[in-house]
Amino acid sequence: MIEKTPNSNKSSNNRKIFKYRMLTPLWIAVFIDIIGFSMILPMAPSIAEDFDIEIFLMGIALSVNAMFSFIFGPLLGKLSDRYGRKPLLLISQVGTCAGFLLLAFSNSIWMLIISRIVDGVFGGNFPIAKAIIGDEVPPKDRSIQMANIGVAHVLASLIGPGLGGILYEIGILYNIGGILLPGLFAAGLSVFTIIITIFILEETWPKSRRQDYHEMKTKVIIKIRKNKGAMFYLTVYGFHTASFMIAMASLAFFAKIMFGMGPPEIGILLMISGIFRATIRFTLFKPVITKLGENNAILVGLGIFLVSFLIVGFSISVIMFFILILFISFAASLTRGPLNSKISQSVSPREQGKINGYSSGLDSFAQIIGPLIGTFVLGYFAPYFLSFVIGSIALVPFLMGFKKVELKEHKSIKLS
Repeated sequence: MIEKTPNSNKSSNNRKIFKYRMLTPLWIAVFIDIIGFSMILPMAPSIAEDFDIEIFLMGIALSVNAMFSFIFGPLLGKLSDRYGRKPLLLISQVGTCAGFLLLAFSNSIWMLIISRIVDGVFGGNFPIAKAIIGDEVPPKDRSIQMANIGVAHVLASLIGPGLGGILYEIGILYNIGGILLPGLFAAGLSVFTIIITIFILEETWPKSRRQDYHEMKTKVIIKIRKNKGAMFYLTVYGFHTASFMIAMASLAFFAKIMFGMGPPEIGILLMISGIFRATIRFTLFKPVITKLGENNAILVGLGIFLVSFLIVGFSISVIMFFILILFISFAASLTRGPLNSKISQSVSPREQGKINGYSSGLDSFAQIIGPLIGTFVLGYFAPYFLSFVIGSIALVPFLMGFKKVELKEHKSIKLS
């Protein structure tokens, strides 16, 4: 628990975000990677129109990326336990760059799907990033540092969606294809992340710390499966991220169907919501976490998700839709970082790569079903059915959030 000392605690909490300077190049790399991905979202409905396909087929194109990340993400996380974080992160980033280059020159839905497969095969950025945090950050600060992955999402959303929509329109205007400029720009950003990783990021899991990996391998697998705390938080996270990803994958299509919005308008809408999320993250997040504690903050966030999801499908105006997006953004700040922190705290240091590979695998699974379910519902049913689907899934983690699970010291984590 945090002892409240009026002045010293406030300044101490303010320093925690920037306390671990060795993570700075990691945040830059994650931030740039997310910009590249977020640029695609506002373009997706218009790409479906360009290729003259149903939105459900576009949903398949989006989900296939996560399908391969689901398979290969945990594998790359495990390999980072054996060979170190930095080399595997570099391999992942090179694959991401290749995927964006293929995306830029896609002239059919099938080539676009191939580009997403390539990116998915090398989609180890996030499990490895989480493992690096687990290597360097003690449990008492891990919630804030895990939430910084959310900060990277927030800040990238200030730029990515709007930039993607604008570049798409420029490509259409000059008759060079809407997807070319966003794809090339994202590939260029990926090259920059590779340079940062090579020259700035330090290895956090050196050979001296992984030399007994082979001896621990079998023990680690058994431990996580029998670890009730880890399995509980992975289950909560699994249901939460499923409902969240279905909602996120559906927003652009919903805006297109309900309000006739194009890539620039959708991009600007997401960009404005990102500004709000950034403001919340740097003003309310720390005081709320300090006041409520991780468990209560998670529960409040899951409750806001549930209510917002039950309403969003009934949006009757852009303003109502936008306000609900803001509530969803606030809930994400309260929930996703602290949940990742709980997952990380539930295992020993040697298990960080594996457990974060599992949590990222759940994200990937949610990203598989998110576009599929979202586009299927919006393509074949009335838009308000979306609320029934994501609301029912979000109910499960909300109810589970009332159960308190103690994380014990025998897991070889230095708890404070």
